[in-house]
Amino acid sequence: MEIDCPSVKAKQDAVEAFLFLDVREQDEFDFASLSGSTLIPMSEIQERVSELEPHKDKAIVVFCHHGGRSTQVMMWLAQQGYENVKNMTGGIDAWSQLVDSTVPRY
Repeated sequence: MEIDCPSVKAKQDAVEAFLFLDVREQDEFDFASLSGSTLIPMSEIQERVSELEPHKDKAIVVFCHHGGRSTQVMMWLAQQGYENVKNMTGGIDAWSQLVDSTVPRY
């Protein structure tokens, strides 16, 4: 249920279809974001889960700052019947270190 940052980048480069779900808060997203990602903060996920319904049978990669919140969201989505959800190990911080150093670290 985990995927590393270089593997996510490879999926993007191969133009694989998946929802890249950022569960950080708006201020974090405003400071640093990843191309192609959709922001639904963890604090809003339960009330906005209907927005994910079109992706229920598709691949979803969830990330946050370091991987803690996204792990919780991944597990919650699995409980809601989302079967193809993965957590991006290390979050946006690892992405900055392993994939794209132009993404600001905080």
